[in-house]
Amino acid sequence: MGSIEMSKTVPESDDFRALLKDQYDADVSLCYQCGKCSAGCPAAFAMENTVRQIIRMVQVGLIQEALSTYSIWVCASCETCSTRCPRHVEPAKVMESLRIEAKKAGLVADKRADLFNDLFLQSVSSHGRLHEVGLIMRYNILSGQWFKDAELAPSMMLQGKLKILPESIKNKEAVAKIFENVQKKRGGKK
Repeated sequence: MGSIEMSKTVPESDDFRALLKDQYDADVSLCYQCGKCSAGCPAAFAMENTVRQIIRMVQVGLIQEALSTYSIWVCASCETCSTRCPRHVEPAKVMESLRIEAKKAGLVADKRADLFNDLFLQSVSSHGRLHEVGLIMRYNILSGQWFKDAELAPSMMLQGKLKILPESIKNKEAVAKIFENVQKKRGGKK
């Protein structure tokens, strides 16, 4: 991606900014570009555009660029950026909403990231928590990387870090209800 004009004037009206604010409760107009989000981001080293740059893209109407950047898929959703933000912009919500909108628009930069995201949510939906072994096995098979990181499994299992069988929480119905509510909010789309 080329350079981004950070001093560009913010357009008065922007449907996408309104969508972020109304549907995702993320108001990018509050951001004054202090950079605390990017400075504290543990995934910034792997991003082509920092969180601050992505928020600026949305502010100035570079929506296609924001939806197409690989960086929104690198975001770990740790919410460090949201915690550090002095204006309560909620950058983590912005990144998640961009992933959702990119997926709707068919602009997924890396199909493997999309696959991982879907499998992660399926695991949580099924068990109420993540089953790491099942996630990694399914991901490796479906992404065509059959033995990726397989050498790490035995030592992690011996140390008790990974469980072969999934453990479910007691009240899986509550988790199912959350997923059901999200699906309703998205108009029946998963």
